[in-house]
Amino acid sequence: MATRNRNSTTTSGTTRRSWKGWALAALALVGAGLWWNGEAIAGQAAAGTAYGARTACSCKYLGGRDLASCKGDFVAGMALVFVSENEADMSVTARVPLVASDTARFREGFGCVLDSWED
Repeated sequence: MATRNRNSTTTSGTTRRSWKGWALAALALVGAGLWWNGEAIAGQAAAGTAYGARTACSCKYLGGRDLASCKGDFVAGMALVFVSENEADMSVTARVPLVASDTARFREGFGCVLDSWED
């Protein structure tokens, strides 16, 4: 005689709900950690974009290198800093998506100079 095991259905349903609960709790913890450390993250991102823009601008307009090769001059930990150039303006912009952005422009006699910051 064949009988159905009810515990296996209940267990898998409970496991599925339990997994979703843990995922939601982990997401809430990550969000709380980002909120708690938001000022430090924003400060590090601002410093990273300023350094990245200035370094890539100097590499491109003073060193005469391709912008893609200039990323190799960045220090470790700058994987989230993305750079783009505006050849007409002779500038390089560095960004950490959704957090910070900074631009450095080549100025004859001064080299690459960061744009003014606004508080």
